[in-house]
Amino acid sequence: MRILVDIGHPAHVHLFKNMIWQMEKKGHEIKITTRDKDITIRLLNAYGFDFENLGKNKKGLVNKVFGMLEFDYKLLKIAKSFNPDIITGVGSIYAAHVAALLRKPYISFDDTEHSTEQYRLYAPFATAICVPSCFKKDIVPKHIRYNGYHELAYLHPNYFTPDLSVLDELGLKEGERFIIMRFVAWNASHDVGHKGISIEMRRRFVMELGKYGRVLITSESELPAEFEPYQIAVAPEKMHDLLYYATLLVGESATMASECAVLGTPSIFIDFAGRGYTDEQEKKYGLVYNFSESQTMQENALEKAIELLEDECVEKKWDEKRLKLLSETVDVTKFMVNLIEKYPESLHGVTSNEGNTP
Repeated sequence: MRILVDIGHPAHVHLFKNMIWQMEKKGHEIKITTRDKDITIRLLNAYGFDFENLGKNKKGLVNKVFGMLEFDYKLLKIAKSFNPDIITGVGSIYAAHVAALLRKPYISFDDTEHSTEQYRLYAPFATAICVPSCFKKDIVPKHIRYNGYHELAYLHPNYFTPDLSVLDELGLKEGERFIIMRFVAWNASHDVGHKGISIEMRRRFVMELGKYGRVLITSESELPAEFEPYQIAVAPEKMHDLLYYATLLVGESATMASECAVLGTPSIFIDFAGRGYTDEQEKKYGLVYNFSESQTMQENALEKAIELLEDECVEKKWDEKRLKLLSETVDVTKFMVNLIEKYPESLHGVTSNEGNTP
């Protein structure tokens, strides 16, 4: 089988990497295409993947429209040459368009409900859209729901073992308490008009959380000079090791909050929209705490962070909650492999328990 995987974001590298390796071991041929966004290229190189770079994402509405046509054309040329049996990606507009033009099946994996514009541009052309069972959009005939989250494709114990050496790189000792703060760039199309945690609250978080452990900041955008002493530069492929050993995560990244849930690290997610998966991870498992970006909710988030840091039993509690989550969710990589390898029969036979481990 020939499979084209279109990757548009660093998180997609993690989502697909184990599926790609497993499919290659089975003798399938994989073609990876991507855009030069954030650290995507760096991650692909770090994992030793061969790929074709379609160029940088465009900024501004007009540029994005022309950029869509440009990426469609470039991807179409590559796909024609590769002649895939299946095309897959995460809500990829370009992959969906090219699949339709070539009359190839496009299987999408999506978990972000408020990416409305993107959904409208790719969903009509998708063969199937795989979403977590907690996905908040209305069920449509193309939706295939499974009990899991994207983060389980790479942080499930079947694939992930934490590497303690990441602590040495930052001068941390095993067992030392440290809090990670994560700030995003707020430049996606669905982020217009939002800024996340205010500068004033960032200062308060750093000051108050610093009383309980070392504060480490990772940010997608440039930070004011006052935060530089806290900012860290960790190789992106090692960030999950750091999250595993962290005492707490506070930030604006839904992906990182969910990663912490899967790893058993307490996390606080501050955002204007929320996500179906972080909502479930709070309501069903108590692993994530979700807050909006309003001033009052940011203050409530700080109070919750302090409460967690003062709880001497939090590590044991989160280990137990994590085990519950793992027992009730699927091995998402196994789900992906089964779905793609057994297509088209898999679209009718797959269930939400597909890929469950004992």
